[in-house]
Order: sequence, then structure tokens, then C-alpha cells
Amino acid sequence: MEDQTPQQQASPEKQSRIRESFDRQGLMAHLGARITQITPGRVHLTLPSWPEVTQQHGYFHAGATSAIADSAGGYAAYTLFPDHTDVLTVEYKINFLAPAVGDHLEAIGTVLKPGRTLTVCQLEVFAHHHTQRKLIATGQQTLIQVTRPTP
Repeated sequence: MEDQTPQQQASPEKQSRIRESFDRQGLMAHLGARITQITPGRVHLTLPSWPEVTQQHGYFHAGATSAIADSAGGYAAYTLFPDHTDVLTVEYKINFLAPAVGDHLEAIGTVLKPGRTLTVCQLEVFAHHHTQRKLIATGQQTLIQVTRPTP
């Protein structure tokens, strides 16, 4: 489960780099996801509930849930990468624990093991409904640090 230890915010430069990268993601914009917190090794995203991110029973769609989990983990790793690099997902596994019902989802990516090439992250997704918060998905992800091509 989520660590409740307060963490310092990432540097303004790291936050700007991550937000600029996130803003270039067409899928996150299409879904309506946004970054709510950036700390070294941890990123929080939220996704509001709206009909276009639900499935036939009215729950958040597993694809939308997976997408924000993947991005949260990717950007958590990216907070620890050097400026001349980019991040790509190598693999991830997600387990859905309960139907995702609520006002919005919160995805949290947390670095478990940073590395020079590969980084492993924990993924958690919570459904928020009024004042309640429920863990609805958990997973693990491996990311690769790649050198950004020169223009």
C-alpha cells in the first residue's frame, strides 16, 4: 500500500521537464488525466470520471486504468533519470482488485529499484468516491532509460 511518509517536491526543473513530456502525450490529454504530484521517485496522476473512460457497466475501463498506471510509473522513474534521457516501458503487470467506481481515479507510481538502465516501479490505482478511497488495482513495471536522440 501507499507509503504515508511526506516527501519533498521534485526540483522545479524536473517538474517542468516531466510536465512538458506529459503534455505531449496525446492519450493522457484524450483521457483527461493530469499530474497532481511529482516527488523524487513518485508521481500521482488523476483521471476524472466521464462517460468516455467507462465500460458498458459504468465502471472505469481497464484500459484507461492501465494507461494512467503505466504513465504514473513511467514518470516516477523519469524523476530519477538524467536530463539527456527519456523513459520507455519495457513491461508491466496489473491486477484489478475491484470494480473502479468513483468520482475520479488516482494512479501512483513509485520507484522500487532505480537502475542505470532498468528501473522497477510499483503501481497503485485508487478509486475516489465522495470521501472514500479504495485500492482497485496494483501492479509492477519495468522501465528503460534511453538516451535522447540529438536533433
